[in-house]
Amino acid sequence: MDRNSPILLFDSGVGGLTVLAELRELQPDAPVLFAADHAGMPYGTKTEPEVAARVAGLLGRMAERYQPSLICIACNTASTIALSMVREVLEVPIVGTVPAIKPAAGMTKTGTIGLLGTEATIRQPYVDQLEQDFASDHRLLRHAAPGLVQLAEAKLRGRDVSVDDVTAEVRALVMQPGGQDIDTIVLACTHFPLLLDELAEAFGDGIAFVDGSRGIARRIAALTEGMKLERAEPDRAVTTGDLESFKELTDSFVAFNIHRLERF
Repeated sequence: MDRNSPILLFDSGVGGLTVLAELRELQPDAPVLFAADHAGMPYGTKTEPEVAARVAGLLGRMAERYQPSLICIACNTASTIALSMVREVLEVPIVGTVPAIKPAAGMTKTGTIGLLGTEATIRQPYVDQLEQDFASDHRLLRHAAPGLVQLAEAKLRGRDVSVDDVTAEVRALVMQPGGQDIDTIVLACTHFPLLLDELAEAFGDGIAFVDGSRGIARRIAALTEGMKLERAEPDRAVTTGDLESFKELTDSFVAFNIHRLERF
């Protein structure tokens, strides 16, 4: 593997920037290619076969074109549905993103955990298995908050996002029986930590939030440690959607030293 081959971070949108932020801390010199499937967003409202076919097809083409050293599917929905399929068809290390139920189970004091995700993520058997493996003696309350994806994308584009808008998306989580006992919330979508300030205000004091971005970055670092990756050209970001709309995110990418925005 060429030591200049990029780490490919793939997401339906730009939620994967939360993973990139952690990766930059651990591997500041590693070459990165960020890929956003805006043409296919949102994944959370699609069927499992639709998501699996789209993710596998796109990553196959991207792997052929960009020859990445590793692919990170920085999207909970895509990972819980398509991770095993992608690993079967691509001969490159693949890191997925799964809800951080295990660390949440170790953090909660009340034994009641909330999980915010997309409709597709929260219904996956993968999540059922995580609950069984790591939180079987806890209560896990799930809620689909797909509107947070669009709010996070809007926030990164410099648009105003109100706490009221965020609250409207998530209030049903604590309205469930036992919801008043939630003290730890799993953010099971890489977009959601982008709204951490608004979520903290919406839920109030006494709530801890956990997501998997740090653990994902550590896994990427561990798998690429022996590759001695180094940047030979400027990092870039690509989108499957409209390029002019993508360029509204320029400032967000520049913050991570990505100045080249292109259409895939």
